[in-house]
Amino acid sequence: MRRLPDASPRGRAITVDLDGEAVPAVEGEPVACSLLAAGEAVFARSIKYHRPRGAYCFAAACSHCLMRVDGMPNVYTCRVPARSGMRLERQNAFPSAKIDVFGTIDWFFPRGLDHHEMFAGVPVAEQVMAKVARQLAGLGLLPENEAPPRLPARNVNTRVAVVGGGAAGLAAARVLADRGVPFLLFERDERVGGRLTRGAPQPDDPAVIDAAAFPKGSIITRAAVLGLYDDEGGRFLAVGATEPEGLRLLKVYADRFLLTPGGHPALIPFENNDLPGVYAGRAASLLLREHGVAPETAALVGWGAELYALAQLLEAHGTKVQAVVDLRGPVPTGVHAKASVGSEPKAHGLKKVGAFSFKRENGKRQKVDCDAVIISTPTSPSFELARQGGAAVRFDEERGLFVVEAEADGSTAAPDLFVAGDITGGGNAKAAATAGARAAEALIGGLS
Repeated sequence: MRRLPDASPRGRAITVDLDGEAVPAVEGEPVACSLLAAGEAVFARSIKYHRPRGAYCFAAACSHCLMRVDGMPNVYTCRVPARSGMRLERQNAFPSAKIDVFGTIDWFFPRGLDHHEMFAGVPVAEQVMAKVARQLAGLGLLPENEAPPRLPARNVNTRVAVVGGGAAGLAAARVLADRGVPFLLFERDERVGGRLTRGAPQPDDPAVIDAAAFPKGSIITRAAVLGLYDDEGGRFLAVGATEPEGLRLLKVYADRFLLTPGGHPALIPFENNDLPGVYAGRAASLLLREHGVAPETAALVGWGAELYALAQLLEAHGTKVQAVVDLRGPVPTGVHAKASVGSEPKAHGLKKVGAFSFKRENGKRQKVDCDAVIISTPTSPSFELARQGGAAVRFDEERGLFVVEAEADGSTAAPDLFVAGDITGGGNAKAAATAGARAAEALIGGLS
């Protein structure tokens, strides 16, 4: 990864401490982004086989970027702002993540290792193996310090609670604001926009609605929705909100809930898809658009309109795109000179990506050099919260995704629960915004 030479300054230049070495960073950006831009590809080792791990999704949806930060284990470095003097340590390795003696496990057991049955029934050896497994199990070491005192929970009441500040959530919030309906919108990131500010732009994307355009206090950022529950007070969202005093649990009671949380970045199964240097498509576009960081050379693999939009975005900022492999096809006319239908993708490299190969339609394999492999597919719907709230979920066999069942107006099997956007199975940002506005209108009609 590299910092774009023409990128405007995005923060003060600082240094962070990585395993005792000073590494350049930019204050306020995700520390994982600073590490990549500084050439640090390996963030940790996997628990079982001690394979090298690097940042993948930049959405706290995988465990590849977990590090020990200032004595706290298992921190998502893709979510933590860099600050001067921050102390970072790689985990699950001895003596270091770059040279890990336990990495030999992967060589000794190329077909996999079932540690539950290893030496089972063998006297003495079974007990020794159990002790070794217990010592090596777990993720990271205990924190250096006790957790700070928890802030008391606070109850909040509103007419409508909206989860997610992307295209669908913002369009719904606009309708609610225009109709004078009190609402609260919760967005886990520092600012709203979702794919509109972090994804690869597409021609029909709607404009981003700034949070300042809504009633004061109606948009709450840095607020992660943890669940949807019922108690004696009614149905409420459990929200972990970052406030000036610290992290606080909010119990948000509402008459109607509109869920627009988007989706999870997918990971296509192929050989070496866990190598550092393999990134989710929206992670790559976020790094470029938000932080001015992009690969020198890249191979893109996946399917859907975002695949080609991302290739254009990267090339427009100086990345040499070596291949664009559509695993489903056909390739739309005129999208990219190096686009082709392919299969059997494979990433190459020992500790990080150095090349990418795939099988062409004629049966021949093609291999290209690159420092990044980017997986761009439609996101997998974040259906979990809707299912917890009583909505029906089904498996869409054609797309291979679990989707929330909803009517055209976003209503679900739960009378007080509406959904819109990627949670119902995908679509572009324009379609998500239209669905969000439609769902808002529908739920307003049911309010007394």
